[in-house]
Amino acid sequence: MTSRAALSSRFAAVIAGLGLVIVLGCGDATGLSRRYPVSGTVKYKGEPLAKGQITFAPTSADGRAATGDIIDGSYSLTTATPGDGAMPGSYKVTVVSVETDTTKLQEIAKGGQFHHDKAFAEANKNSKKLVPSKYSLPDTSGLKAEVKAQSNTFDFDLPD
Repeated sequence: MTSRAALSSRFAAVIAGLGLVIVLGCGDATGLSRRYPVSGTVKYKGEPLAKGQITFAPTSADGRAATGDIIDGSYSLTTATPGDGAMPGSYKVTVVSVETDTTKLQEIAKGGQFHHDKAFAEANKNSKKLVPSKYSLPDTSGLKAEVKAQSNTFDFDLPD
């Protein structure tokens, strides 16, 4: 009986170990490969950018973009789930920061109307760009990053 109990105990340990390998070895429910933390700061003319969005656009066709909100000059990236970071690889980086007067949109929403394409287009047309437009496109921003299989920090200071 002792050998049967020992065998049963070993079998349970092997099954538990395999379960742990499966849980830790696989990515998450997204089906994507492992992402690594990416965070940093964005400054414009030496001052922290108050608000905006940063995007890491992969340079390879099999990559996946990662984005993050810039708040008081700081950001962290998300690929699929909040704060999950980015996959290792080379990226072209873009920064968009605009200030939009949403007063008219808020007035329309108060009236119960949620279809406001014309008002939305008008508000966007009158938006004030807080950084030059060149930073909004991967091919003109001049910003690059190489995400490694580790925690990553990238700081960007936009000079003009």
